[in-house]
Amino acid sequence: MKKIFLLLVTLSAVGVYAQQHTASYRYKAPSDPLVQQKLSEWQKIKFGLLMHWGTYSQWGVVESWSICPEDEGWTVRRGPYSSDWYTYLKAYQNLQTSFNPVKFDPQKWAAAAKDAGMRYVVFTTKHHDGFCMFDSHETDYKITSSKSPFAGNPKANVAKEIFDAFRKENFMIGAYFSKPDWNTDHYWWRYFPPKSRNVSYDPKKYPEKWDGFKKFTYNQVKELMSEYGRMDILWLDGGWVRPLSSIDTSVEWQRTIPYDQDIDMPRIAAMARDYQPGLLVVDRTVHGEYENYVTPEQAVPDAYLPYPWESCITMGNSWSYVPNDKYKSSRKIIHLLTDIISKNGSLLLNIGPGPDGEWDPVAYERLQQVGAWMKTNSEAIYETEADPGLPKQGNWVFTRKGKTVYAIYQTAENEKLSGKLELTGRIADAIQSATLLGQKGKVSVSRSGNTIQFIFDLNESIAKSEALVFRLE
Repeated sequence: MKKIFLLLVTLSAVGVYAQQHTASYRYKAPSDPLVQQKLSEWQKIKFGLLMHWGTYSQWGVVESWSICPEDEGWTVRRGPYSSDWYTYLKAYQNLQTSFNPVKFDPQKWAAAAKDAGMRYVVFTTKHHDGFCMFDSHETDYKITSSKSPFAGNPKANVAKEIFDAFRKENFMIGAYFSKPDWNTDHYWWRYFPPKSRNVSYDPKKYPEKWDGFKKFTYNQVKELMSEYGRMDILWLDGGWVRPLSSIDTSVEWQRTIPYDQDIDMPRIAAMARDYQPGLLVVDRTVHGEYENYVTPEQAVPDAYLPYPWESCITMGNSWSYVPNDKYKSSRKIIHLLTDIISKNGSLLLNIGPGPDGEWDPVAYERLQQVGAWMKTNSEAIYETEADPGLPKQGNWVFTRKGKTVYAIYQTAENEKLSGKLELTGRIADAIQSATLLGQKGKVSVSRSGNTIQFIFDLNESIAKSEALVFRLE
């Protein structure tokens, strides 16, 4: 495809807990027929769950980033150890010895996500701090280590339990995996204290050290691909670990990458697909054949994009658990979902479990509310297509299946509906009939020039709906 440059627009002010990414992209469609088929299946399901979870939830701080020696809003250290980085790092790593999420119940999460209409899950098997939420043979910095009090629990291999629970509910399964690992000496070599998120030494000067990191990374991915059942998505984060030649100098954060950090993605992807044929590899922000779909973070593009993409967005303000986090309303979530799919994307909504292994009760409440809306209106979501000829129009967004168009009216907070709505433009000229999902019978349609007016019964459920969906023939 031709180079397509896009500006991702931030949805709303997000707290310092959630880092945002903007990037330009050159998308390359996969050539493997099995990957193409999997990608097509993924594009039909539209709505997924992302979970950031690790030892950091005990402190209620941003995931991993507080140990990164950079001066950014999301790397701020707080608490009794914050004055000295070395003391803080030691205390942070010692969280392994107290992390004991005894309320962990992945079946409960899977049921709640399914009821909300979600159909795929991406779970953080390892974030940048290197703590593994799976039973890696490459490190003792993991939840199944004898150092961890949860190790004796039958559900200690958290990633496996989550993947199994969601697989039973027919979800597509995705493994989030951080390419950088700030715990292993192969990446943050203790001989050279780290100065940033990047590798602490020059891989060209110390090739044996870097080869050790490549082997370490390859082996951990191999574990996930060979020991944890069917996988659909390998979701790779930490885009600064990349070949120097792939750096896009138009993107500010990429200009700060000092070294070539090539981990040989062709070899990793080939191995992963040997175990998981058709696997979607999502090497985030590294454009090319191993970024099978694009992942704008905490943002939604302005308009339709002609390639597969997914907005990953937090339900609260933080990716990881923060006490008393402010969660988005069901209205906001439904508007995000419908806006995104109308532009050819999918929504990956993040919830951060707490240190006890539970979600905030508000998260369950939001999923239940979204699910209630989906039960009435999901035919306008699943297996639909976006139409670049039908851009957002005021409160209206559009999806379609063949000749059927779904016109979705996103109701504003406290909006008092009158039982009449108007739609203007070329779509109005083509409408033969209209039905309001959730209401029996046809909607009365009247025309005036290039404007069409829908007249419908305003019952209580319609009046309170976060978005009204009109099926147009």
